[in-house]
Order: sequence, then C-alpha cells, then structure tokens
Amino acid sequence: MDFPWIKTAVVGALAGFLAGLLGIGGGVIIVPGLVLLVGLNQYSAAATSMAAIVAASAAALFAFSSNGDVNWATAGVVFIGAATGAWAGARWMHRVPEHVLAGTFATVMAVAAVRMWF
Repeated sequence: MDFPWIKTAVVGALAGFLAGLLGIGGGVIIVPGLVLLVGLNQYSAAATSMAAIVAASAAALFAFSSNGDVNWATAGVVFIGAATGAWAGARWMHRVPEHVLAGTFATVMAVAAVRMWF
C-alpha cells in the first residue's frame, strides 16, 4: 500500500490552520485524521501527532510572538506542567488498551465541546 501523502498533508494543513486560528491543540485534528483517513492505530497517531505539533507550535509561536501576543510568564508555567504531563502520558500510553485510549479521546473532545458551547 502506498503512503497516503495527500490525505496526510490535508490533515496537517487543516490542523495547523485551526490551531493557529482557534488556539486548539493540533492533536484535536491530527489524531482522528491519522486514524480515520491515514489508517494509523491510536498509539501511532498520538505519537505522530506529538512530533508534528512541535513544528506547528514553533511556527505559530513565531507569528504570535512577533505580534506581542504571548504571555511569557504564563507560557513558562504551562510549559513545565505540559512537558511533565506529556512525558508521563507517553510513558503510560502502551499500558492502556487502544479502544480505551480512543474512547477517552472522544470523551474529552465531547466534554470540551459542550463546555465551550455553554
């Protein structure tokens, strides 16, 4: 099977655009896109998303910081927590069955959607 370059590029472009526009984590788009359109399993999609988000975040950070929009003190504190949490989550991911990861991801997205709506 050939690698689905076009689908993968569309997932990346959509994730980057929405992340920059709305401030959402690109993984909200990348993980389901990689699972549903590209055919990766939940583990690989999550890991690949984290790798891709580094570049997307750097690009958005450059744009936001050049406008003076970044609160660096807050970003530093969030970074410490996020880096620690991401490391711990990555270490634990393979201890959780794939269907539980997918269900948890879907639940978190649904709760976030409802909370933002109201």
